[in-house]
Amino acid sequence: MALNIISNYAANVAHRNLSASDEMATRSLSKLSSGTRVVSARDDAASMAIGARLNATTQALKTATVNVGQANSMLQIADGGMATIDDILVRMKTLAVQSSSGNLSDTERGFLNDEFTELRDEIDRIASSTNFNGIQLLGNGGDVAIEFGDLAAGQGGAALVPAAGFDNFAITDNNYWATDTNTNLNDSNFEVNINQLGTQVIMTVTTTIDGAADRTQSIDVSDYAATGGSTAIGAGESATLNFDELGLTFSVNTNFSASIDHVAAGAAGANDFGTDATFGAAGTIDSTANVVRMAADNGQTLANSIEFQVGGGNTANDRLSINLTSVDSEALGDGGAGQETLADLGTNAIDTAAGAQNAVEVVTRAIDDLQRARAAVGTSQNRLDFAGQNLASTQENTESARSTLLDLDVAAEMTAFTSKQILVQSGVAMLAQANQMPQNLLRLLQ
Repeated sequence: MALNIISNYAANVAHRNLSASDEMATRSLSKLSSGTRVVSARDDAASMAIGARLNATTQALKTATVNVGQANSMLQIADGGMATIDDILVRMKTLAVQSSSGNLSDTERGFLNDEFTELRDEIDRIASSTNFNGIQLLGNGGDVAIEFGDLAAGQGGAALVPAAGFDNFAITDNNYWATDTNTNLNDSNFEVNINQLGTQVIMTVTTTIDGAADRTQSIDVSDYAATGGSTAIGAGESATLNFDELGLTFSVNTNFSASIDHVAAGAAGANDFGTDATFGAAGTIDSTANVVRMAADNGQTLANSIEFQVGGGNTANDRLSINLTSVDSEALGDGGAGQETLADLGTNAIDTAAGAQNAVEVVTRAIDDLQRARAAVGTSQNRLDFAGQNLASTQENTESARSTLLDLDVAAEMTAFTSKQILVQSGVAMLAQANQMPQNLLRLLQ
């Protein structure tokens, strides 16, 4: 080979090999630092594509496992509510059996009937209020809205205004009107009356459902009187009147105390709120406009079934459907054959021996209905447990498959990196030697 100064072939060869060794060492270093065999598609395009799908499947299965856990939690809440209702039904059957006996008088049966009907109401309250994240589990959830348009001038309810002492109204989630199964609540309302009864002033709220007056609650508001009232409402102050049996509250202001005084000053109830068309000291309020309608049924209804996503795909096999059964008083006792239910027993369910004997049969069927619903929940829980076990196994195996494709064999790669690192060091040394070779030509020029 000719010796020349312009071109240094040996240095070029050494540089090319050094560049290649450095690139391989850099790739090896990136794999070691990331812990994966396929850093980019150039490493293994097929493995990267398969691994990406497997990784997506693994993450989806993890989320599905969370769904299964939440579904089990939901059903556990439902089972807990049913367990409480079961205890109530056992007590109701005890009361019915006791009331069936001829050694009791009508008075004693009346006491038993009061507890029986209250317990039935409690079943409805539990069924209505038992939910998971707003999803009803045991029955329809009740919630209605007040039609505030009724409070406008010239409308029904226009007397329930701040000038008469009424600032605001509120209804609880389990209010009385929630029992109305008709979503059109225009025929459901409440009426407010404040009456003078001797030395007392009584505020009464009467509820109407489906056009029929059904339940009334009264409270003594005499102490709110501005004159001599122990709880008189001062200027700028407010108070809350709680009609808990109806699920209705009133926020009242200082004018309410003045209204109590006005009612108490009337002769023989002449100034009663609800009958006086010129109510108030100024005589500007028509207190007969004292009825407020319910606007709409905004409550959650019990779904026939709930679908849980227990897989990573979009097929029917990736979803699990669970059926829910209503266990309120209108459903329990039906026996699946349209028989008499707890609700059908009415308000005088066990106040007679004959009625009590009939109630024993109805409550017995109700217990059977509840156990069927509870057994269905338990079956679904067991199924979810097995679905969760399968998800865990599938997730484990999918993760293993992804690992086989993408995860780095650190020991093997470390060996390769050491070799490439030696090549880099060798290349650097040889390039230095090649750069020294032109110096030999200087001797020929001396």
